[in-house]
Amino acid sequence: MIRKLLNKPYSPLLAVLWNLLLAYVVYQIARLTYYFENTDYLNYTLDVWRGGLLFDTSAILYTNALYIVLMLLPLHWKECTIYHQCCKWIFVLVNSLALAINFMDAVYFRYTMRRTTTTVLEEFSNEGNLGSIIGTEFLNHWYLVLLFALVVFLLWRCYARPSINSHSLKWWRYDVVCLLSLLLFAPFCVAGMRGGFTTAVRPITISNANQYASRPVDAALALNTPFALIRSIGKNVFVVPNYFSDEKALASIYTPVHTPNDSVSMVKKNVVVLIVESFGREYIGALNKDLEGGKYKGYTPYVDALIDKSTTFRYSFCNGRKSIDGMPSILSCIPMFVEPFILTPSSMNDYTGLAGILGQEGYETAFFHGAQNGSMGFQAFAQKTGFQHYFGRTEYEAAKGTNDFDGTWAIWDEPFLQYYAEEMGKMKQPFMTAVFTASSHHPFVIPEQYKEQFPEGKLEIQKCIRYTDMAIGKFFETASKQPWFENTIFVLTSDHTNGSDHDYYQTDLGGFCSPIIIFEPSHPKGQMIDKIAQQIDILPTILGMLGYQKPYFGFGIDLLNTPSEDTWAVNYLSGIYQYIKHGYVLQFDGQKTKAVYSLQDSLMQNNLVGKVKEQGQMEQELKAIIQQYMERMTQNRLKP
Repeated sequence: MIRKLLNKPYSPLLAVLWNLLLAYVVYQIARLTYYFENTDYLNYTLDVWRGGLLFDTSAILYTNALYIVLMLLPLHWKECTIYHQCCKWIFVLVNSLALAINFMDAVYFRYTMRRTTTTVLEEFSNEGNLGSIIGTEFLNHWYLVLLFALVVFLLWRCYARPSINSHSLKWWRYDVVCLLSLLLFAPFCVAGMRGGFTTAVRPITISNANQYASRPVDAALALNTPFALIRSIGKNVFVVPNYFSDEKALASIYTPVHTPNDSVSMVKKNVVVLIVESFGREYIGALNKDLEGGKYKGYTPYVDALIDKSTTFRYSFCNGRKSIDGMPSILSCIPMFVEPFILTPSSMNDYTGLAGILGQEGYETAFFHGAQNGSMGFQAFAQKTGFQHYFGRTEYEAAKGTNDFDGTWAIWDEPFLQYYAEEMGKMKQPFMTAVFTASSHHPFVIPEQYKEQFPEGKLEIQKCIRYTDMAIGKFFETASKQPWFENTIFVLTSDHTNGSDHDYYQTDLGGFCSPIIIFEPSHPKGQMIDKIAQQIDILPTILGMLGYQKPYFGFGIDLLNTPSEDTWAVNYLSGIYQYIKHGYVLQFDGQKTKAVYSLQDSLMQNNLVGKVKEQGQMEQELKAIIQQYMERMTQNRLKP
């Protein structure tokens, strides 16, 4: 039967599908070997197996892309023994190499407790004894060598190749079939490499494995080593500078390890963090009273009313320009330097966040995001950092049974925030939750019933900001009727900023202007504090308000217990670090200061480099922050 099929015009496609199936079998054997080699450390669950299929698909399609193209090229002259023997060699060699890499990593795992990435090349670049080490391990794991040889032998024997009868075949028909096969196969290959078809899916990365692992260590089992290597190519972005040779001198200038005053008793209030998509400071009238000669109203009447009862900061910033930058900054106190943290190999380090810290204190924790589960890698990140529950589009639609999907990204903000308030009412106090909204996002649409109420503004996003602001207002109205409301600390911020129609918010610094609003219903007070604030300050500030007593790790500071002159912010833009402190913005390229601007120079027009006495001190402080960041990322020291 198979021989007959392989003698048809469509046989190249059938052969490709069969051989890719063999590749899946090889990867499954590799995963089982990885597990049995490390059963003391790993749990093989159904979720791990499901995640493994996703990452295997991506790795198989990446590594076999050349083979697929060679097989499906619509060139009838390639139907000869020599050509297909070459294709067979390419296929077997590529997948044998993948198997070997997986087997070697199964042995290496117990030393690193994670999949090997391209950082291993730098890690062992100066070692001269690798040959002997590898040779010794070959002898110690002789059974893996035998298994490898057996699998490769079976792969060679089970390989299928077309055996088209050139005498009976109409070549034009063959060319058409191959061309159509290639055109139809291409989008599926791209989707498989990325991890899905939909617009909400970013290319999957190493950190996505946390979504399928009940423990961070099990993420290694969901992954495969070829995928980990491919995804970390060019992502080894954390290079440790040698600004300070002495560890004590470095720590004396800056350390991310916080040691609270343990004489303070912890007050276990609920904590609710609202991360509002693209909700830049520009759109908020209450934070721009001097804009447009004092006539600016903004687009957020409900948040303006909230600010009248909250603590805000005169200069508040986000630490990145993407949603995937905002999550680590806000919830784990990790800023974006060079590349988004969760897209780098360091995302597999041992770290936690506000949910994990408070979870250890008896808090129930949950993360809410109205997009499809797994979107943007948020579910994986939430699980990694200690959130016990995740509520996405799947849970919402199961609970509500209604279609409130916006057609592109997620559940509309208004119904999802109501759902958020309701679900918190079912949680045991104290609890810590976070929600990530979605409606103020490209393609900038709002529900049909609100199009007259919230008309188009100067920018497309402005009508969405109005809608989301209304949804936030209704959320607080519902929350205020809940028994847990008075015992809660609310924090509202944005993931990043978006479009602007004012010059100030279009500068290097203005593009990072995000609100940080802290509302405590039991102590409502409208105060604008003359301090510099940033997203990574949220975690230390909340822990300070709760009186948390244990040492913890975080790159930010406790805003409410730090003098104004010691508050600061940092962000990274196209190879430049921006450090805000002492009333100035310093721009540093990693080697030297490129510019210094006064914070009062809102359009950043007057470069004061070399003219400000604080420049030297700011350079030292920024260098210490950068070196601490790079050292701790590369050395896996993201806990105290």
